[in-house]
Amino acid sequence: MMVIIGLLAGLVGPRILGKAESSKVQTAKTQIKMLQSAVGIMQLDIGVIPSSDQGLKLLLEAPANEPLRSQWKGPYIDGSLPLDPWNTPYVYTVPGPNGQPFSIMSFGADGKPGGEGLNADVGG
Repeated sequence: MMVIIGLLAGLVGPRILGKAESSKVQTAKTQIKMLQSAVGIMQLDIGVIPSSDQGLKLLLEAPANEPLRSQWKGPYIDGSLPLDPWNTPYVYTVPGPNGQPFSIMSFGADGKPGGEGLNADVGG
């Protein structure tokens, strides 16, 4: 009986782990879209996107300088800035690749740029 349970665990365990990891990628994609939308709404209010130095914290904290401060209608997300599913802050860069005004991404499971599979970058 224990042998059968061991065999089943050996067969089913990796499949469950694989599903859990792929759901992390989907979670990262969803969070990135939410953050991108929040930046877009904030841009409509204040007329600019956060600089790389200001980063995503501008979604939660009003800019220090006027007139941006009086135009800011945030916070634009609830709570605090989310970490990616691997407990790493999302990377926000201005400008983004391919002519995009900004980029929000996760470096995946390994936390390093590039990679393949679960280590691949998410977003961009």
